[in-house]
Amino acid sequence: MLTSSSSILALDVGAKRIGIASANAVARIAHPLTTVLNDDHALASIKQIINDEHAALLVLGLPRNLNGDSTAQTDAVKAFGAALEPILGLPVRWQDEAVTSVKAEKELEARGRPYKKADIDALAAAYILEDYLHDHPEVRA
Repeated sequence: MLTSSSSILALDVGAKRIGIASANAVARIAHPLTTVLNDDHALASIKQIINDEHAALLVLGLPRNLNGDSTAQTDAVKAFGAALEPILGLPVRWQDEAVTSVKAEKELEARGRPYKKADIDALAAAYILEDYLHDHPEVRA
């Protein structure tokens, strides 16, 4: 249940890294938070971030090809999300992540400052969360 002190997290799950963004359940303004490696420690890292951010909802970006068809990464992310929900005890929602990484990279390039791939992943997660919040105005504290 969302409260005024809880947040909503979004994950941009990639093969190497997981970008993470957060938004307060009242303000509903998404911002990049961090990136964790998609390895054996990812779940523990995500659990810690959920606790630190008082997250009550988790949104996962759903990758698809440009035609909207599922890919091998789509299946991997769906499996990851299905495993997360019972372990974390949070509801998991899905949001199309079409071109969020491309959009994030273009924005970071336009800033004219050095950035890392991890910065792209975290910003892409923020775009995923913005899209989810836009598409679901009823989700609020």
